[in-house]
Amino acid sequence: MTELLDCIVVEPGAEIAAASVIWMHGLGADGHDFEAVVPLLGIPPEMDVRFLFPNAPAIPVTVNNGIVMPAWYDILGMDFDRRVDEDGVRRSAQHVTDLIERERERGVAPEKIVLAGFSQGGAIALHLGLRYEARLAGILALSTYIACDGDLENERSDANQDVPIFQAHGTMDPMVAYGLGTRARTRLTELGYSVDWHEYEMQHQVCPEEIDAVGAWLRTVLDLA
Repeated sequence: MTELLDCIVVEPGAEIAAASVIWMHGLGADGHDFEAVVPLLGIPPEMDVRFLFPNAPAIPVTVNNGIVMPAWYDILGMDFDRRVDEDGVRRSAQHVTDLIERERERGVAPEKIVLAGFSQGGAIALHLGLRYEARLAGILALSTYIACDGDLENERSDANQDVPIFQAHGTMDPMVAYGLGTRARTRLTELGYSVDWHEYEMQHQVCPEEIDAVGAWLRTVLDLA
């Protein structure tokens, strides 16, 4: 196991968590980015859910003139769904795998773990969640796309063929185009995954209606899993 990523953690009231949500931020943000969303999700305290918001490592980002910033992988150009820093994606996926393994060691079953992410973080959630060896509770993919699609068919895990996937995108997103989100949904559907699709009249962000929908979905998948 590599050194664990630093995380912002919102613990449940109980001493031992029954479920965990590992939520990755977007490019240039940090683990605090979605911390304030937790109280808005309507998760009952008795569900004993731990939220982990890992901080991506700081690396030079090519598309931003090599400026060092928190990033799950390098962005080589604006055609980032086609030219992908595959090594970076896989490195970050391993870091998040290590976080999953720690949750399992702390007594949280994999079918009670949700992988979530926004933008770059969502790409990591999809990349790892579809490949992870054990059944997860769900994958939450916000304003994102599929990275390393060329290897997905060969690498995807049978254990997560029926994993619940919540995908949402802004119809006016200027950063990760709406079409990239719909293309990801189409690809996932073609591969036999069931996608709970949501779209909102917004840019590269989240909105209250989306947060409400995410909360309802989390309550469902963590209660049933």
